[in-house]
Amino acid sequence: MLPVVAIVGRPNVGKSTLFNALTRTRDALVANIPGVTRDRQYGISDVGEVPCVLIDTGGLVGQAEGIDYLTARQVHQAIDESQLVFFVVSAREGLTHEDEEISKLLRQHDRPVVLVGNKTDGTDLDVSLLEFTALGMGAALPVAASHRRGVSALMEQAGATLPPADQSDAGDAEADDRLRLAIVGRPNVGKSTLVNRLLGEERVMAFDRPGTTRDSISTFMEHKGVKYELIDTAGVRRRSRVTEAVEKFSVIKALQAIDRAHVVVLMLDAGEGLTDQDTTLLGHILQQGRALVIALNKWDGMEEYDREQVLSQLDRRLQFVTWARRIRLSALHGSGLKELLKAVQEAWRSATVEMPTPELTRVLEKAWQAHQPPMSQGRRSRLRFAHAGGSLPPRIIIHGNRTEAIPASYKRYLENVFIRHFKLRGTPLRIDFRSGSNPYKDKKNILSARQLAKRKRLKKFTKRKK
Repeated sequence: MLPVVAIVGRPNVGKSTLFNALTRTRDALVANIPGVTRDRQYGISDVGEVPCVLIDTGGLVGQAEGIDYLTARQVHQAIDESQLVFFVVSAREGLTHEDEEISKLLRQHDRPVVLVGNKTDGTDLDVSLLEFTALGMGAALPVAASHRRGVSALMEQAGATLPPADQSDAGDAEADDRLRLAIVGRPNVGKSTLVNRLLGEERVMAFDRPGTTRDSISTFMEHKGVKYELIDTAGVRRRSRVTEAVEKFSVIKALQAIDRAHVVVLMLDAGEGLTDQDTTLLGHILQQGRALVIALNKWDGMEEYDREQVLSQLDRRLQFVTWARRIRLSALHGSGLKELLKAVQEAWRSATVEMPTPELTRVLEKAWQAHQPPMSQGRRSRLRFAHAGGSLPPRIIIHGNRTEAIPASYKRYLENVFIRHFKLRGTPLRIDFRSGSNPYKDKKNILSARQLAKRKRLKKFTKRKK
């Protein structure tokens, strides 16, 4: 196992900036306002000689209530998991009462601590860091995380304390053989509750208030031999209602999670039905070509009449995604989770299915013989063969003559034929046509074979006559 290092401190001292600098990523959301980070964010740092797992945490405040209390619980769990703690303080703002309270808390956890004096750029180190010796944790190590100054020295000091990493486990941790599953939806539809229920622990904060999750949080699980990377995302509201800069970045991170996911679970509030914002999110998922499962959450608290109305609405408005399975579940009580994971695996299998060229061509020929495309300008398109063009989503390339004249209705007919044959469920299918080019299309004064033969006979006759 890789050693674990937790990054703790009060709000807005640069913990997430330090996390990004040490992991060489932008996984942690960074903004110049306190309280942006709330959940634990994990990442791998290879700075220095000892690789380790870093945990970014939210800021600790004095009187923790509501969301601040849940954030503090996440910090305590991160400290319990770690073998070393980076206690980050602000050299620019100096020693505060909150820093002293956090130092007392760290002594209770009995973990080795490295005191990190961040935001040292533009300050006199001898003066700005001297007062932190009153915490009794040794001299603060100067760091400017936003400019990556001092991070190598920080990891060298950490390497002297951390146990050596098991390289065999490190290689397994970096293997990209996991099914990336992104859970997206509007605010307060139960995304974080679903992630916690799947993991069987309070991994991310679930609070009965919209906007609790601000960052995209990745975590790992394994179910029946399948390894997953679960990505909990922030709720996406309508653009007109997004006013804070932090929320704009949260929306960007959620859309990025869709882009890098293999399968996307679109969570709907069954009590509210399908809203315009849900269809906007659905459009982005389809544009990226991701496999899709639609989850109707809070299903157990509905009356039978309301359930029938919701299903009728979905049948009417989602006719263009009939291939996506709809799972009814309760993230709070855990009902429907087995069906959800089964639908996710089915969508993943369909999105990565292998389609051999001979089989594709045979299916194409049978479809063409059973129903040929309509004639255009007195001529009919001829489809010759097909081959696979990629996966995620599966793509089929069809070659033939005059394919540009094939109407969209015939393209949908072919899509349905291939979907039924390969038993695809939960993924879109894309078909592209390729026409054979005519080498004489743009050339002028090209004589046909009959004209050439006639010209040769005319030359011979002229020679004889002379």
